[in-house]
Amino acid sequence: MRIDVLSLFPEMFTAPMHDSIIGKAVENHIVDLNVTNFRAFTKDKHRHVDDYPFGGGAGMLLQAQPILDAYDHTKQVAEAAGYPKGKVILMDPAGKPFKQQDAELLSHDEHLTFICGHYEGYDERIRSIVTDEYSLGDFILTGGELPAMVMIDAISRLIPGVLGNNQSSVEESFSTGLLEEPQYTRPAEFRGMKVPEVLMNGDHKKIALWNQKEALRRTYLRRPDLIDHRRLTSTQKKLLADVRIEEEERQAANAADKKNTFTDKS
Repeated sequence: MRIDVLSLFPEMFTAPMHDSIIGKAVENHIVDLNVTNFRAFTKDKHRHVDDYPFGGGAGMLLQAQPILDAYDHTKQVAEAAGYPKGKVILMDPAGKPFKQQDAELLSHDEHLTFICGHYEGYDERIRSIVTDEYSLGDFILTGGELPAMVMIDAISRLIPGVLGNNQSSVEESFSTGLLEEPQYTRPAEFRGMKVPEVLMNGDHKKIALWNQKEALRRTYLRRPDLIDHRRLTSTQKKLLADVRIEEEERQAANAADKKNTFTDKS
């Protein structure tokens, strides 16, 4: 996959995108990452890339000319290297919330271009080349570089060959629709906390059932909005019913303990 980024601060991508797993993907030519400073394409003699909005208003807007010209250049370079035009992604607070499913879909593309903004916003004509707009959430950042890096990381790790174990990306939280179950490693006991016995008995069928139940429990307690009953298997529905009963009993027991503690102190 080729990834182009149009940014005023290309140096921000130097370390984060060239370390760890993503850095190895770039080094192994699985991901071809290119960051272009669109200030280099401005025709303003003072190298400005922003200006005041027509009609008045606070702040400055990024001009269309430097970004569109920079995009034309990167597209030509990519096409000469055999890549298709691909999707053009605008990082914008008003964009679609970025989710794991989006990362999975975008990981199948051969070429992605990210536009990172700054200042108050964009000249609307920049959107003439945009195919998708994404946001990381309902908050404002100083620029689009950090959201772009997050998206690139989430997308790149799903490309075959990037992770050492491709099954890892399939079994992770959100990929299955549920949060991941609790996981443990050695030692079996630490500071009085023990690894659940079921994980050490070697019965893979029981372990798989425990994993499903605890994934459902964690999702039920932390992100119940992720549970789609239409997608649950009959086994998962039964496990979820058991989880609800267990959690209701636990909450009732905790409430009773608190009440007894309060009575004792009184």
